[in-house]
Amino acid sequence: MSEGVRLHVEREVAWITLTNPARLNAMTRAMWRRLRELVLGLQDHPGLRCVVLQGEGGHFCAGGDISEYPSFRFDEASLRHFHEVEVWGALSALLDCDLPLLACIEGACMGAGVELASTCDLRLAAAGARFGAPIARLGFPMAPRELALVRGAAGELSTRQMLLEAAVLDAPTLLQRGFLTRVLPEPELRHDVEQTLTRLCELAPQTARLHKQTLRALGAAVPESLLASAYAYADSAEHREGVTAFLDKRRPRF
Repeated sequence: MSEGVRLHVEREVAWITLTNPARLNAMTRAMWRRLRELVLGLQDHPGLRCVVLQGEGGHFCAGGDISEYPSFRFDEASLRHFHEVEVWGALSALLDCDLPLLACIEGACMGAGVELASTCDLRLAAAGARFGAPIARLGFPMAPRELALVRGAAGELSTRQMLLEAAVLDAPTLLQRGFLTRVLPEPELRHDVEQTLTRLCELAPQTARLHKQTLRALGAAVPESLLASAYAYADSAEHREGVTAFLDKRRPRF
């Protein structure tokens, strides 16, 4: 199956599935754009009570599809467009959605996967799920809005470990640190998701929307001064070396 984002609506629940199985559901540019389109269409969908975000084939999302990176990442304008329009367009659509969002996390949850999970209200994970954002190995930083999102959801300690140490953290650790709602043995995860959806759908839908709106209003914005120079590294040697080394399957020389 080719990469994409699928939507399946079943009664009061919208199921969004990331599918790029050859790359553990890594996000392509087209997937970011499609995800935004689908989520915007759900906001006023009649009868919906909640949304589930999941990945295909035992993984949530392994990050961005690095095979696309040389085509746009080394030009500042195109890099800015990617992060501020395509990536943030999808993430902000999820953040602005008034329906409760539930992440069902299995396997790899890296980089873009952590960002996507961070937009969700409830995060249920299989015990074997792994979390990280090892982009220091690729020679570029997490974009400011995306970093603020992850820091707010995953916390200071986990964010610094994932970004500065390129640490991969396990599900029990992130449960203990407050990022995950629950961690289940893999065979029990889907059953727990279904039970959670049943509980959500029994509650007052207008109240849920009002709570989401209030929580969103309490969030802090990223300063424009930080965004002004955020992508000036686009043509740097370090950035090129990190991405090129990954694609060449060799250790980067920084």
